[in-house]
Amino acid sequence: MARVLVVEDDQFVRSALIRHLTDASHTVRSVGTALEALREVAHVGFDVVILDLGLPDLDGSEALKMLRGITDVPVIIATARDDEAEIVRLLNDGADDYLTKPFSVEHLSARMAAVLRRSRASGAGAEPPSRVMRVGGLSIDPLRRQAELDGAALDLTRREFDLLAFLAERPGVVVARKELLAEVWQQSYGDDQTIDVHLSWLRRKLGETAAKPRYLHTLRGVGVKLEPPR
Repeated sequence: MARVLVVEDDQFVRSALIRHLTDASHTVRSVGTALEALREVAHVGFDVVILDLGLPDLDGSEALKMLRGITDVPVIIATARDDEAEIVRLLNDGADDYLTKPFSVEHLSARMAAVLRRSRASGAGAEPPSRVMRVGGLSIDPLRRQAELDGAALDLTRREFDLLAFLAERPGVVVARKELLAEVWQQSYGDDQTIDVHLSWLRRKLGETAAKPRYLHTLRGVGVKLEPPR
């Protein structure tokens, strides 16, 4: 069973989802705005978020980007929009799955189960190497999923840690963006914006910028590398 946050402003749809998920023995909280969703996620641990796009205060696609800035909880988009380009963009922006309204409760249950299986398998997959990787003042412990910079702990999301650890395994080696998408995001296709956004967040936590990099270096049209400051 899972802890679910339903973000839906339509009271009828919201009540139906709460009733169905509760009957399925899930623990459910619900909100009707993006800002309420952000507050809930920041203070309560959830296993999955069901996010409507047509929210009254902020478009759900923008809410998704803000959620990805503070959490790596799986997000299922619930939308009446069926434009393929927008769906691809949402997946690249961090959505784990999507449902096009109207959908059945059985369809929702199946999608939730699949997302939760992937999330739990990722958390309980093959044990990473126990060795601590060091690149300059950076230390990355894959086993404990902890990273430090000059002795201070870094507060990284799951995706940020995976990106940093993947690059740290290849210090000084330029990794192509296509490889990053395949290995870190498990996507065979996508656009550079997904990588750029996460690199920007990671740089901020490392105390650097794209214009003045210390550890993360982007080679335009080639890829990204991690190396110690010179």
